[in-house]
Amino acid sequence: MERGVYFQAWFPRQHNYHPARPPRRLRMIDDLVEYRATMLVWAALGGGSISLPYLEREAWGAIDPRFRMYGFVNDAEFVAACQERGIKVFGTVFSCQGWEFPAELSEDGTEFLALNEERGVRPAGWAGLREFTQDALPGVWKPFAAYFPDGLVNSDGEPVRDLMEECCSRSIEGAPLHARWLECPDRRHVCHYMDRNNPVWLEYLEAIVRVQIDAGVAGVQFDETDTPIGALQYGGCFCKDCMKGFAAHLRRLPPEQRPPELAGQDLDTFHYGNWLAARDLDLSRAGTEAPLFWDYVDFQCLALRDTFAELTDYTREYARSRGRQVLVTGNFYNAYPYYDALMPSVDILVTEMRITGHRQPAWYRYAAGMAGGKPVVVVENPYGGIVPELVEELGRGRGHDRVRLSLYEGAAMGVDVTVPYGAWMGSVIEDAYYAPHELAVEVQAFRAEAEPLSPPATDHELAVLFPVASNLRELIARDTFGHLATHPPARDVIPFWEAAGLLAESGVPLDVVVLHDGFTREDDFSAAAVRRYRTLVAAGCHTLTARQLAGLAGYLEQGGELAVYGAFAENLPTEREPILAHAGTRRVATAGVERLVGRPPQVVVPAGLDLATTVRALEDGSAAVHLVNYAYDAERDAVGVAHDCTLRVRLAAPHARAVLHRPGHEPADLRVARDGDVHTCTLDRLETYAIVHFRRGP
Repeated sequence: MERGVYFQAWFPRQHNYHPARPPRRLRMIDDLVEYRATMLVWAALGGGSISLPYLEREAWGAIDPRFRMYGFVNDAEFVAACQERGIKVFGTVFSCQGWEFPAELSEDGTEFLALNEERGVRPAGWAGLREFTQDALPGVWKPFAAYFPDGLVNSDGEPVRDLMEECCSRSIEGAPLHARWLECPDRRHVCHYMDRNNPVWLEYLEAIVRVQIDAGVAGVQFDETDTPIGALQYGGCFCKDCMKGFAAHLRRLPPEQRPPELAGQDLDTFHYGNWLAARDLDLSRAGTEAPLFWDYVDFQCLALRDTFAELTDYTREYARSRGRQVLVTGNFYNAYPYYDALMPSVDILVTEMRITGHRQPAWYRYAAGMAGGKPVVVVENPYGGIVPELVEELGRGRGHDRVRLSLYEGAAMGVDVTVPYGAWMGSVIEDAYYAPHELAVEVQAFRAEAEPLSPPATDHELAVLFPVASNLRELIARDTFGHLATHPPARDVIPFWEAAGLLAESGVPLDVVVLHDGFTREDDFSAAAVRRYRTLVAAGCHTLTARQLAGLAGYLEQGGELAVYGAFAENLPTEREPILAHAGTRRVATAGVERLVGRPPQVVVPAGLDLATTVRALEDGSAAVHLVNYAYDAERDAVGVAHDCTLRVRLAAPHARAVLHRPGHEPADLRVARDGDVHTCTLDRLETYAIVHFRRGP
């Protein structure tokens, strides 16, 4: 597991202005070392979506001696100093952001007197992608031709005169879409929602990557990796390149698979937006009922995969050309199922929770399953969750145990929840989220010491299946995708989340096995992939592939048990019958822990305690049980201590002893009683987080 820091370092009591973060200081690195940080996300070199000259100033710009006095450095110096201390800094490519800011320049045009925050000392103009394209600021920015000597040409063969207008996503009426969750309502700046399907924008993003790699970053992080499927929050994107791409997607369909609505349509000239408008329809009103909606989603899912692979391949290729290797990640917002096809392109899964709360163990286990064994780094989201309230509480000296709980919960569930260091508070709240320093040092010190007991490999008896083909449409039908949304989709009506949430919140350790859809990502499922599980839970698996059914049949023949809750393989009614009729299959009419598990859970926690657990498999054959305690008492502002907490853990191999590891305490030996494969031990005190290391030998 990585120990990440959500390192935006925004100023307290001021707006968080994307995409340019405040300048960095050497003192910050001392903090990061104390936090045992291994990587920083959203950390450096974000200004490319203002202009490439702005980005170069971030990387290598001169620092005034007045600021050197206090250790201010440019981003390239910051990156180098971090890497000397073993901290990987990721450059940020804001994939959907195209910015313009009000700017006041000196009379001769050679100096910014104000940018974004206006002073009124000179008449205000604009500085951003438009002005960069048009060489409108020659006194402060290098010319466009310095970066693109031959210019840029769009998909119509026309020279690009304005990146803002050329590359933005557009509504069905043709208006530019805005990244509303980034524009501060009391500022005049403008952020267009850009479109990665536009080849010009792809080429521009590659230019940003070149600057970041030349500045020495250890990795590149592509934010907003759902661009432009995320435009569904505005009713979809109907820019010329999305419309060309969608028409090409429809042409590639075999004639027998083409939607009947297209009968008689000339697909060489087909424009989905115009076609909808002629029928007085749009996606904002009709949603999933709009004709061709799911074909449009299919096209965008494939485009997400292909354009992202193009960017990540280019990133690695360019780094190699400079004699370097870099890591690649993105922001896989809420780990939505359409990101599954992007996972082969990254080294680390970084994901921003849509709604940040306490007690979400099923989501963490799902994110770990989506990563498929790669490290998972999670950051919070300020919209709709606990973060604004928590920041207010911290300002009053409260909420410290809530911060501990948020960090330890992820660690217990097998992912890294980052320490917030001036983390994002959205476009309205004028503040930043910092963890109290001593608290962060305490938490990260324990996590570093417990690293040998925290491998990603688990020793779980049960896994919940997550078929992308079944859950993608469930999600899209119920989700607005908006960053400004304050409520998650109704999970109680999505069987996967109902079952996984019930199990995880009852203390049952579980894995999530992601079944690729065979459309955007090759279906490689087999019985061997799930052989080690005693029980599989298929909740709402209404759409499966023939290969997945064959794998489940093989799993059952090898002695496995399958609990089926809700619809099952309705797309293959004949092929599913042998599985449903198998003696190892049980149909579950209503979700319940014992009905889903089929026996007492692998870890049985004392009644009345609100715990979640995982069981990690260590290389020496021992097992580490991680426990997180959710008993936060708001009145006392503390997590309640559970006394004399007796655990029963079923382990395949016999373990004769156990060692208890807890933050703030020395390791302590525990007595272990064994009855067959059930191991019982009692913790005298369970605070927020604990690890019980079951060991073999006397």
